[in-house]
Amino acid sequence: MSKNLVIVESPAKAKTIQKYLGKDFEVKSSFGHIRDLPKKGMGIDLATFSPDYEVSADKKKLVTELKAAVKKADMVWLASDEDREGEAIAWHLADELKLKPENRKRIVFHEITKNAILKAIENPRDIDQNLVNAQQARRVLDRIVGFEMSPVLWKKVKPGLSAGRVQSVAVRLIVEREKEIREFVPRASFKLDGIFLNKTEQEIAAKLKKDFEKEEEAERFLEQAKTTEFKVLNVETKPGTRSASAPFTTSTLQQEASSRLGYNVTNTMRLAQRLYEEGFITYMRTDSVNLSQEAIEGAKKQIISEYGAEYSSPRNYTTKSASAQEAHEAIRPTDFGVKSIGDAQLNKLYQLIYRRTLASQMANAKIEKTVIEIGNKSLPHHFEAQGEVIIFDGFLKAYGIVKTEDDDEENNEKLLPKVSVGEILNYKSITATEKFTRPSARYTEAGLVRKLEELGIGRPSTYAPTIQTIQNREYVDKREIEPQTREVIKMSLVKDQIRKVVLDEKFGGDKNKFVPTDIGEVVNDFLTDNFREILDYGFTARVEEGFDEIANGDQKWKEMMTDFYSKFHPRIEDVEENADRATGDRLLGIDPKTGKNVHARIGRFGAMIQIGETDDEEKPIFASLMAGQNIATITLEEALELFKLPFDLKEFEGHPVSVGVGRFGPYVKWGETFISIPKGEDPLSVDQNRAEEIINEKKKADAPIATYKGEPVTKGTGRFGPFIKYRDIFVNVPKKYNFENLSQSDIDELIDAKLEKEANRYIQQWEKEKISIENGRWGPFIKFGKAMFKIPKKKDETKYDAEELKEISLDEVKKWITDQDKNAFAEKKKPTAKKATTAKKTTAAKKPAAKKK
Repeated sequence: MSKNLVIVESPAKAKTIQKYLGKDFEVKSSFGHIRDLPKKGMGIDLATFSPDYEVSADKKKLVTELKAAVKKADMVWLASDEDREGEAIAWHLADELKLKPENRKRIVFHEITKNAILKAIENPRDIDQNLVNAQQARRVLDRIVGFEMSPVLWKKVKPGLSAGRVQSVAVRLIVEREKEIREFVPRASFKLDGIFLNKTEQEIAAKLKKDFEKEEEAERFLEQAKTTEFKVLNVETKPGTRSASAPFTTSTLQQEASSRLGYNVTNTMRLAQRLYEEGFITYMRTDSVNLSQEAIEGAKKQIISEYGAEYSSPRNYTTKSASAQEAHEAIRPTDFGVKSIGDAQLNKLYQLIYRRTLASQMANAKIEKTVIEIGNKSLPHHFEAQGEVIIFDGFLKAYGIVKTEDDDEENNEKLLPKVSVGEILNYKSITATEKFTRPSARYTEAGLVRKLEELGIGRPSTYAPTIQTIQNREYVDKREIEPQTREVIKMSLVKDQIRKVVLDEKFGGDKNKFVPTDIGEVVNDFLTDNFREILDYGFTARVEEGFDEIANGDQKWKEMMTDFYSKFHPRIEDVEENADRATGDRLLGIDPKTGKNVHARIGRFGAMIQIGETDDEEKPIFASLMAGQNIATITLEEALELFKLPFDLKEFEGHPVSVGVGRFGPYVKWGETFISIPKGEDPLSVDQNRAEEIINEKKKADAPIATYKGEPVTKGTGRFGPFIKYRDIFVNVPKKYNFENLSQSDIDELIDAKLEKEANRYIQQWEKEKISIENGRWGPFIKFGKAMFKIPKKKDETKYDAEELKEISLDEVKKWITDQDKNAFAEKKKPTAKKATTAKKTTAAKKPAAKKK
């Protein structure tokens, strides 16, 4: 029996730590928080701001096991992460497991190495209540904001919406950027590029130091250049340096993993968590760039052995953010001797962290920058060529050159040939190209993290979940923006001849950038109009500072809550009572056929176009927007086109054919089969021939690929991946099979396994009542309709086995269901009484749809 029980957050971490501690220690995992605010209801006493924590249902068994382990141990070591969240986990464990101060010790470590773990055991402390209170303050404040603002959105915008202190500010950033892009008016100017040849026919690419606003000015300059003798007017060489960036913090790791590896922030944090738990890197949630002396020495030793003493330049970095916790370290390798690891995906991120840390301890790169001025005194403006040479690569040897998304694509500085002042150059070509100014770029995930950090909103642990939440809520997405086309003028001077051409240029297209959805914009506008302070960037940053003050013991957390709520709640009541409903309504114009108003707005099922007013004698008619359309930008002409859908075509092979738009996009309907129209194709352009092509492609895709016991088997790809279909049974095809070339034996094996699983699925089934006892992954359970219920234990506290469950009566099962949900069967009766009314409402709502034809 172990005298010491160590409780950590994750099983992976437990496994790693167990290796370093002897047989006197048993390491168990709490699997994160064991206790939290209840899922239903506020869970906070708003008079005292006391949280009503409860052990979540899925953790009750675990807590029972931990309590049993605590009874056997002399000392319990709480070893959750060293941030505020980790401190709160330790506090919840101590409280729920009834740990006395003399029987518990709190230990923290920044890396999971033997040395760090043993050092932590030697230097225990008690739970830091200030850190716990800072986490409680964040949790309680965010719960209050979410629980009080969300119902206002349900009432004033649309049911099922949510608001949050940080997520709403993140959405605001994306919406404001989109509005800025829409309102942006591009300004044209002419930029001139010249290619000149020296006496040895080497090319020198240069740019004119002046842009021309008008075409005539650019053309006049080209006319002058025709007869000009170009000379080297000046050559300037300047020494320069480039220095390495600081080691990674959470946000800089997320940004660099995005730009270099293409990882989203959630994926980056998942992989970093694994690297930390397996002992390869230090703690991955940090806003500090500080390195320990031990790390600096380890990096120095590695740099000297790998690159040489001239590459070593040990230094420490200080964090600009006042709230950063300097006791923490930056993200770095735990052992510089480990240059790579086995897992390919983990290794990519590890290499990035490894090289960035080494580079931060390496000498500056030395460069020589050369600027050549080319022109003639007779010309009003001169050309300039820039180039640079790396004299000593320094840190670039480990990390390479980093190009950010803000870098000018055209500013590629090259190595220039040797020239002397006064040397005559011949022009090979001089080109004047019309260029348009561009709006600010839409946010990538990395760009959004950078902006949130810059504004002081959120903390390292909040970036990934915030970005995930605003996508899950469908306030923003990463849909592809189709580019537009415009004409640009290009004039070229070659061999004393000026040639002018008009070219088509694509602009405004985007991929994998955040774009607000219609509902995201409407919610944002409503919140910024009615809760301006909550969505104010400065206010959100000040709240974070308040949490920092609580963590430092400079402020009491319940006093902060009282002050916040005394201003916040009256505003909620005022908005709920007095604010107008928000639909994002835009009057697009008049329908020429009916003379009625045409509106773009948010309806119960999302963005739509409405012809007519709700209080008209004749009810309005509606049409859904297509993918890529937006209520803020759709034109009257585009809106009226939507009412041409759905439309009928001729029958094909004895089945009616029509074209329409549904919740999953435009489709061709053939009989009872809906077939998606390929992405980017306008459904209004689909004629009889194209519809038949789409149907034939679907028939070909759905054609049987094999037979099973004489019956056809087809295949397809659905929302859960590739599948094969036999009768009405869908069978998922795992990755180990070659989906494109499934053999008959593969198909037999997959269907056999599925049928066997289905045969063993039901222990008992009452189809009429829609009740069954089924075998599940974690054991037998009851299914009633779509709801699932637990099977209680027997009187002797043992579980029922499958044979015993076969003998259980329907009445007994119903009693088990009622014990868990008193209204389970009462609710079944209500819809039957309402069905007629519901049906009538649905019919009434659908009348306008019939008019679309």
